[in-house]
Amino acid sequence: MGPDYHRPSVDTPPAWREMAGWKQAQPQAVVSGDWWKIYHDPVLDGLERQVSLGNQTVQQAQAQYRQAAALLSATMAGFWPTITAGTSSTSSQTNSTMYTVRNSPTVTLDKLSLNANWTLDIWGELRREAEAGEATAAASQATAQAALLTAQATLAESYLQLRVLDADARMLRNTVEANQHTLDITRNLYASGVDTEYDVAQAQTQVKTVQAQLIDLGVLRAQLEHAIALLMGKPPAEFRLAESDAVPALPDIPAGVPSQLLEHRPDIAAAERQMAAANAQIGVAQAAFFPTLTLGGVFGYQSLSYSNLVSTPNRYWSYGPALVGTLFDGGILSAQKAQAVAAYDASVANYRQTVLTGFQEVEDDLATLHVLAQENDVQRQAVESARRALAVSQHQYEAGTVNYINVLAAQIVALSAEKAQIDILGRQLVASAGLVTALGGLW
Repeated sequence: MGPDYHRPSVDTPPAWREMAGWKQAQPQAVVSGDWWKIYHDPVLDGLERQVSLGNQTVQQAQAQYRQAAALLSATMAGFWPTITAGTSSTSSQTNSTMYTVRNSPTVTLDKLSLNANWTLDIWGELRREAEAGEATAAASQATAQAALLTAQATLAESYLQLRVLDADARMLRNTVEANQHTLDITRNLYASGVDTEYDVAQAQTQVKTVQAQLIDLGVLRAQLEHAIALLMGKPPAEFRLAESDAVPALPDIPAGVPSQLLEHRPDIAAAERQMAAANAQIGVAQAAFFPTLTLGGVFGYQSLSYSNLVSTPNRYWSYGPALVGTLFDGGILSAQKAQAVAAYDASVANYRQTVLTGFQEVEDDLATLHVLAQENDVQRQAVESARRALAVSQHQYEAGTVNYINVLAAQIVALSAEKAQIDILGRQLVASAGLVTALGGLW
């Protein structure tokens, strides 16, 4: 009963819109699931491998999959007969008014029986229920994979941001050292009567301002450490991540074509299987309109005494079919079928929306990486110019041809330019991890 499942069509563009100007990478030798290896960072690799073992959200999703698989096994058991055995000893007394004697006799009846029942799947209700259970279990498995991928991506993004913070900290320490050198020169010039006390105060202010920025990075770095610990299922107090001198390089990511997204993304796979389960439930609801045929039988012994219970005279048995159907229900079955059809329509809309959302996320990350690549080229030129301007102003200041205010302005511009370049790198790395996630974590 009910319609056979066919995956509804989805409008799939032939290519990504934001691929224009994007350098398509060649497929890399990345093991399915170990997508983070594209960053070639052994520390990140070690952290990611702990996510599947310790992350509690992933553990919850995997337990829900096992629950769905067990429910499927219970559904499949409905195809087989049910056989039960039992024994009983029942004492009873009949109403005393039925006897001439004052007290009616007490009768004890002992039983030993074997019962068998088998519901025949004439209309395919059990088969549709098994189909729905199988699809639900597959959807739960895909949901568990999606939870794992999300946890892996979140950890990768947090780790990459942390490494960018380390680079930011190194840049600020170098800036403090350079500014301290300029402060020493300013103090010497002030002692010689060339500079003023105002110049010394300005130079000292610049040093302390950068030092404060360096200290402030500790807040976000601690939060990122705590987030990574949580993703691995560890208390934050038990996790520390040493500072690194290197930032992972921005990888080349093969974006492929949009149609591959339907096969790679676990959330799309989960939505598709949920749709298949909803389609099977229509058949279950439709089969409920027809009668149920059950074959049953019982064989056993009953006696007034256990001593001779199992004997031929005490034997009894019965068998035969039972056909039960609904003649009037006030429209309940019709309402249940309409509910199943509406649930299927809702699952189709959810599936198509999930696919469209996947397309959007890939396009967003492609656009982000494309634009940030252009911005990084321009920002790199700005950093080079700011460094030259700072070097020139420092030489002029040491030669006594300009005031300290020129050096201060150049220091502020150079610091701002270098920080902006590091921030762009961080956004690029996070977007790359987002693109891998949007593509399904494998290719």
